[in-house]
Amino acid sequence: MLNKRQEVILDYIKQSDSVTREQIQNAVSQIFDKSSKVTILRDLDALMTEGLITKTGTTRAAVYKLSVQNKLLEDVDVEAYFANDDRQLANNLFNFDIMNHLSNLLTPKEKQEYAVLNERYLSNKAKMSPTILRKEFERLTIELAWKSSKIEGNTYTLLDTERLLKENVSAKGKSLEETQMIINHKTALDYITENPSVYKELTVRKIEELHRLLVQGLGVSHGVRQTLVGIIGTDYKPLDNSFQIKEALEQLVSLVNNTENPLEKALITVLMISYIQPFEDGNKRTSRILGNALLLAGDYCPLSYRSVDEVEYKKGIILFYEQNNASYFKKLFLEQYKQAVKKYFE
Repeated sequence: MLNKRQEVILDYIKQSDSVTREQIQNAVSQIFDKSSKVTILRDLDALMTEGLITKTGTTRAAVYKLSVQNKLLEDVDVEAYFANDDRQLANNLFNFDIMNHLSNLLTPKEKQEYAVLNERYLSNKAKMSPTILRKEFERLTIELAWKSSKIEGNTYTLLDTERLLKENVSAKGKSLEETQMIINHKTALDYITENPSVYKELTVRKIEELHRLLVQGLGVSHGVRQTLVGIIGTDYKPLDNSFQIKEALEQLVSLVNNTENPLEKALITVLMISYIQPFEDGNKRTSRILGNALLLAGDYCPLSYRSVDEVEYKKGIILFYEQNNASYFKKLFLEQYKQAVKKYFE
């Protein structure tokens, strides 16, 4: 957490393209009485360590500016942003360069905090009998199958979903497609739960296989799409060339395999599969289950997304589409991780 002086420094740098240490010190001195050169340099070092700013040049010629990483995670007034339907997009086309700036979505402090939280999950899980552990995974599977499908417009209730997956009784008045979507989630979740080591190293083929499980029986083509796709609620246009889509997937696979932290792997994957839109349908479903596959492979608690608001979830994804800003989705994702550790395997 930044102290008040560091917050002021960051706000000052945001207002300019680049500033010197002396300019920063003069500005901060108008607010804080004790703002020596040593104090300001210490604050600037802390901001650089957090990845919020960068420094170019040396000694008196050095200048400071916001890092690309900071812009990627800069707070946005989401309510105000979505109040206007005529939004100005930072880029309405796929931005390949974003891949170069996703390596530090979590700060060192956050990684430590969530590692401690995950130890609670591992400790609780280790104390459970095989029967109780199986029931906890069954509960999480039902709730994730329900919520993930609901995000996609499925009208099954949680109780309907439980009855379908436990008793094989479909809900009255629901379409065959809705029922199949729920069943497919269980099939895919059972696969990643029973085979966690498969996703210790990601490949494009493994992504495609998980997508196949999620869309079987729904009339959706397998493999990388050959057609254009549009996205409701945004003017963002995904890649329209299958060769570029494959290139983007390969870059994502490389990025994920070179990322050590499982939680960061999952966050990157959920965002980027949604952003690339590699398939003609089922992209966000694939992103969520694939994210869980990476968490399980890294001995981290999987997410059910049970308490996430579907509209807010979509806002977080669209904000990333339109502004390449991951701040709001990251917040939602980490909240869901905390909820998962709290609600399951206790």
